[in-house]
Amino acid sequence: MAFPPQFMEEIRNRVGLADLIGRRTKLVKKGREYSGLCPFHNEKTPSFTVNEEKGFYHCFGCGANGDLIEFVKQTEGVSFPEAVERLAGIAGLPMPVERPEDRERQKRAATLHEAMELAAKWFIAQLSSQSGSKARTYLEKRQVSSDAVTGFRLGFAPESRTALKDALMARDVSEETLLEGGLIIKPDDGRPSYDRFRDRLMFPIGDRRGRIIAFGGRALGDAPAKYLNSPETPLFHKGNVLYNVALARQKAFDAGNIIVAEGYMDVIALSDAGFPQAVAPLGTAITPEQLQLLWRMVPEPIMCLDGDDAGWRAALRASERALPLLKPGYSLRFALLPSGLDPDDVIKSQGSTAMKNILESALPLSEVLWRKETQDRSVETPERKAALERALYSLCDQMSDPTVQGHYRSYFKDRLWKAFRPQKRAPVAGSRNQYENKRFGRFANQKPDSGRFGSSRLKSSSITAAGRREELLVLTVINHPEIMENHFEDFASVTLSSPQLDRLRRSIIDIAAIESALDYDSLAHHLAKRKLSQQVKAVEESVSLSMDWFVDPSAAHEDALTGWRHILARHKRDELKRDLDEAQRQLGTEVTSENLERLKLAKTALLEAEGNEADLDGFGLASGRKNNI
Repeated sequence: MAFPPQFMEEIRNRVGLADLIGRRTKLVKKGREYSGLCPFHNEKTPSFTVNEEKGFYHCFGCGANGDLIEFVKQTEGVSFPEAVERLAGIAGLPMPVERPEDRERQKRAATLHEAMELAAKWFIAQLSSQSGSKARTYLEKRQVSSDAVTGFRLGFAPESRTALKDALMARDVSEETLLEGGLIIKPDDGRPSYDRFRDRLMFPIGDRRGRIIAFGGRALGDAPAKYLNSPETPLFHKGNVLYNVALARQKAFDAGNIIVAEGYMDVIALSDAGFPQAVAPLGTAITPEQLQLLWRMVPEPIMCLDGDDAGWRAALRASERALPLLKPGYSLRFALLPSGLDPDDVIKSQGSTAMKNILESALPLSEVLWRKETQDRSVETPERKAALERALYSLCDQMSDPTVQGHYRSYFKDRLWKAFRPQKRAPVAGSRNQYENKRFGRFANQKPDSGRFGSSRLKSSSITAAGRREELLVLTVINHPEIMENHFEDFASVTLSSPQLDRLRRSIIDIAAIESALDYDSLAHHLAKRKLSQQVKAVEESVSLSMDWFVDPSAAHEDALTGWRHILARHKRDELKRDLDEAQRQLGTEVTSENLERLKLAKTALLEAEGNEADLDGFGLASGRKNNI
């Protein structure tokens, strides 16, 4: 719902940001700001600041930032409306009810919540009764701990036709309410209503606040359906709910991950084994709404699916559902279990350490999509290779975010290039040495270009340090195309400011994607065919061998690769700095959750890149090692 501006302003007036954050970490007043250890990551030196006047916090260590509502969302894994509701409770403000129908709906929902809570307590009591012995035996056989039975509020529905109905109606719950909550069934032929759940182990299903909104029941005898869930009700829409979400979301925040299992017992087994951040969909494939709920808790949920054909099909369905929703920083990972085992089997037979190892080695979504299209597919002919390429790119077409789509295209292009490229033949001895004292000698006999991109224009673009780096990035690959063997995607993702250099870069990428066994001579041949020899010469003339020795064709591959990676890291760091500056500018213009997220991602990316910072100072005049080829 939309909240009145006056209501939101009153929350901010009553709840101090420093007071709220001070409940989680100690803050010290420094001038007009507060400082303390960041509650979002482990640190020994304070890098977290709170500006009460502006209502804004920021960590210079991990990049976490936001306002009052964003802090509640980030620390408790809740949605915007839930964060507002929690802050309203702290402020002592009643939630606004805008229309009469809203009041009536809330009143009816409160009655239903009360009925569901009464039903949960009744089921729990039945599990401890004499009639619940069968359910207790089942739990003992499955080695479910008493703590899990209590924590998950497990219960039992007796075989009696109307036991629950009679018990709740005796407590003044109307038959209409029981029907609306899905606890009883009313036959169409006019017969009396009866309990929906009979002779079943009962699993209460809670909403994100922990309120009981539905039930799942596992049959303990012969029944057409092994598992039975509540029907859709005013409280319960199964595609929007995850089992155990209320208990798991804080644990997910603490652990930095969340595990999506297939069913109730998997969640309970994982929790018993030390993985309380486990949830499950309710008998259906993961829905877009459930994915969005998961992403509000962690950026990369782990899908932990059974190690059988059904589990693999579930993984594929989840991956397909995720494609249109992917956005920078948010994806899925997949923990594929050994064949024929579910999480409970792994834990009982191999222990929690084995389960931890499986979770830590979860596959990224990109790998699952690759396996989806390549598994059992023959690619022995050009036509079949083309079909595979089309299938992979059709997955990219389903991605709504252009940045994500672009990176996936580069990823698949790289995988295809590596998969279809045959083993290189050993180079002929001396084939490179003829160029040791003749840089770009392979272009000497080529017909000059038209001059549209003459050397003078390329030289002018190399005046700045950034322009020089761009020339070195391209020229090193031209002279050492074997770099593309393992760094195709890195080169494909580079952004160059010079249109001429970018034309060269794109041409090299196209040639590498099509041609197999690409080497020094074959790349020269294909660049010349594209009338790019003059541009290559122009780049060569602007590069100083005295400082850029590793670019020379005669340099050893190891030297060339090391120098190239240094330049690439420096180039990417500068790009990320520009992204961070732009993100800070946009946040200064308009404080929105999207701009906050963009700033956070930009800061994180820059911090990660700083570990690989490239700076040629001190790289020196090199070993001068020659290629032994």
